[in-house]
Amino acid sequence: MSTFSAFTNQNFRFCWASNISLYISRWMQMTTLSWFVFDQTESAFMVSLIGFFGLAPLMFFGLFGGVIADFFNKKILIIISQIITFSGALVMTFLLLFDLLQLWHVYVAIFIPGVSWALDMPSRRALVMDILGSDRITNGISLDAVGMHTSKMIGPATAGALIAFTGVIGTYIFMTVIIFIGTVSIFKVDMNHDGFDQKNKNNFSILSGIKFFFIELGDAFKYALNNQTILAVLVITFFMNLLLFPYMQMVSVISREVLSVGPLLMGILMASDGFGALIGSTALASKSKMEFHGRYYLYGSILSLSGLLLFGISDIYFISMILLFALGLGTSGFGTMQSVIVLLVSKKEFRGRCMGLVTLCIGAAPIGSIILGLSSEMFSTSNALVINSVFGLILVIISGYKMTAIRSKIVSDS
Repeated sequence: MSTFSAFTNQNFRFCWASNISLYISRWMQMTTLSWFVFDQTESAFMVSLIGFFGLAPLMFFGLFGGVIADFFNKKILIIISQIITFSGALVMTFLLLFDLLQLWHVYVAIFIPGVSWALDMPSRRALVMDILGSDRITNGISLDAVGMHTSKMIGPATAGALIAFTGVIGTYIFMTVIIFIGTVSIFKVDMNHDGFDQKNKNNFSILSGIKFFFIELGDAFKYALNNQTILAVLVITFFMNLLLFPYMQMVSVISREVLSVGPLLMGILMASDGFGALIGSTALASKSKMEFHGRYYLYGSILSLSGLLLFGISDIYFISMILLFALGLGTSGFGTMQSVIVLLVSKKEFRGRCMGLVTLCIGAAPIGSIILGLSSEMFSTSNALVINSVFGLILVIISGYKMTAIRSKIVSDS
């Protein structure tokens, strides 16, 4: 199997284009709004609220998104979420153009695409499985991760350059165009089935839907608790999102407070993380055969937390770039295998709901953002990152040691 074999499938190409537009826009928005808020308030806590409002919807809607991914048309769900995201960006552009933007608008602007992401994230990854099947899912998710990490490089660098030369207004105009392209791309995906479980389509109502949701949710929890591999992914995903990923919006604070650089160099600094992730995910996509997916997942998590620990200590720009590159390299293993393992191990009828559980665990990130923001105010942002990484390393290593299934051979249940 070649590195780019999944691209021979036209539906996957359109799905990939839609996904990368979403990823680029999210990174551009995170970078732009983090810089804007810190520039206006000079408060690390106020910046941490960007992460909170951007990811809080995952706590409330992630499981719901997983359930509907199993029983509704995934393409339609993604289209709806893309339209919501596009509409939010369009309104934000209008407010900026007419100088009507207030600080509270920023948090609403990051919350709206967060809701869309929570509802469609399980559908996006499950749709890749529907398109490619279990034989090519590792290649497909790896290439999706390549797109995700390419956007992690392109998004912040582009946002930093646009902020420096055109201001926040130019950044939002460009970002709105990117989202529109992604919305058009997902329309092009041709699915020959409606994606809705016919036995549940009859007599469907709001009340029966709510009852059905909780029944299916309970089944998903029981299924995950009885599968140590899935449980390990969920536990480590929770710790990583609680203690590692809230660092992202704090790079703008470190850039100003510790490294003393402007938006252009801040964007390049954040892009180094994405470059490392891109290298790692491309290498994973190149593997023709893989059996121990969980080892890449676990050891990638440990590498990224180690990179964050040293980044929190560094006060030299070039060294900080190298450390974020290493962090990104680690997150490629974590981010790619997170979905691959769950999709491979779970039964077909539970895939969407299991991905919903993953989304719920990603919902730990907004809690982590608040904790990191408060500790940054108390101990400084650098020290707060060091504290987070130490706790993260301890918890992830213990989880990997205790739940041995994550280090064992992964066998598909399809």
